[in-house]
Amino acid sequence: MKAQYIDEASQVIPEPQVLINMVSRRVRQLNAGSRPLIEVDPGTGLADIALQEIAQGKVVIAAELSETI
Repeated sequence: MKAQYIDEASQVIPEPQVLINMVSRRVRQLNAGSRPLIEVDPGTGLADIALQEIAQGKVVIAAELSETI
């Protein structure tokens, strides 16, 4: 992983544990066959792809659904 990508993604998601969970989940999705949401150079690692997607706002945290009664 490139430190630059970590820094850029940390600006969007400042909580380290949340960022780690997001990268982990997105890497699993990419491993399972999901296509990258950004243009990537050949040989780019999946974690770097996930970090770039987060930094560019392509991957976001889903808001919790609140129950309305």
